[in-house]
Amino acid sequence: MGRVAALAALLLAGCAGGGQGKPLTPPKTTVAPYDAVAGEPLWAVVPLRNETGTTQIDTLAISDKLVSAVEQAEGVRALPLNRTLAALRALGLADVRSPADARRIAQALGADGVLVGSITAYDPYHPVVGVSLALFPVAPPAARTPVDPARIALAPTESRVLGGTPNADRPVSVVSEVFDARNHQVQMDVRAYAVGRSEPASALGWERYLRSAVLFEEFAMFSGVERLIRQEWVRTAHP
Repeated sequence: MGRVAALAALLLAGCAGGGQGKPLTPPKTTVAPYDAVAGEPLWAVVPLRNETGTTQIDTLAISDKLVSAVEQAEGVRALPLNRTLAALRALGLADVRSPADARRIAQALGADGVLVGSITAYDPYHPVVGVSLALFPVAPPAARTPVDPARIALAPTESRVLGGTPNADRPVSVVSEVFDARNHQVQMDVRAYAVGRSEPASALGWERYLRSAVLFEEFAMFSGVERLIRQEWVRTAHP
């Protein structure tokens, strides 16, 4: 019985020590500037267009990563990509090519903003990802009632949710970036992004985001959203 009790004590001690685990580091996050008293703003993300000239790209997969990047930001939410695709089909739209299209999508989905964009450069081997993003605002929830399309096209849009008094016929914020894994600034940004998202003691550590096109796409979408929200901080501070 003594040996059994001693073995049990050792097992309990091991479990207690292992329960503490290794120190965890929170990953880098982005915080949106919006007043969320009435609820966090909801964005609809339109599938990204392929403007790279290459067919070696899965725009829907990268668009899903863009949705995930918006969802990771604090103070804003994003609809699943499938919801936006279904709304596009229901409205007979192949893409969003105008502010009027963006408003139709937003009204169909009950969104506060529509994020449209394109992949402007892509190389899965280095890797390289170029992205252009534009955020279109729509009316706040209280103002979203069915109206005649002609009135929608002519009426000004004021978005309390997104701040300021944006013009409905142009995006409130636009970013265009090219992320090249060979660029030293990009490498430093990747290293900062990887903290809390990768095991530093692993064989590649943070550099795995430079070796995998899929992981680099995640970084690129996160960074694109981060820069867009940074512009939103500046815009909402100076309406």
